[in-house]
Amino acid sequence: MGNSITEVWSKKHPEFFVLNPYTNRGISGQTTPQMLVRFRADVVKLNPKVVVILGGTNDIAGNTGPSTIEMIADNLASMTEIAMANNIKVVLCSVLPVYDYPWKKGLQPAEKIIALNTWIKDYCAKKEITYVDYFSAMADERHGLKAELTSDGVHPNLEGYQIMEPLVQKALSK
Repeated sequence: MGNSITEVWSKKHPEFFVLNPYTNRGISGQTTPQMLVRFRADVVKLNPKVVVILGGTNDIAGNTGPSTIEMIADNLASMTEIAMANNIKVVLCSVLPVYDYPWKKGLQPAEKIIALNTWIKDYCAKKEITYVDYFSAMADERHGLKAELTSDGVHPNLEGYQIMEPLVQKALSK
């Protein structure tokens, strides 16, 4: 469940979804309130054993207007609570590193992403759910996405997804 980073995964590396029992529910540009609105239809109604949630970068980019870390956290917590109420295990993922958004320059998102990821990690520990740390594996010295893992600084290329895949599979095996 996610945004363009999730959606494009199926295009960049379709085998990952074909060879595994995974359903991709990423929609480009979406923010966490939009993901929350479609959570029942796109996740709960499919009756999965586990949901992997990756969202928040578009909120920080302001795609649907200004968002605070607290607003994003509330939406991630709501999706988690809905999943848990429906006996769906939850895997929450860190937001990928971004130094600057090509469609909205100058926002300096890195520190906001770090703050959100800190909240996600702490929330996972508190709720005893699995956390996937993509950020640490993919960040450069500026807290942006490593150049060799992206073509635009936001979306992973095939090499980026190949770093993400074993991390999420390890989480799913738990």
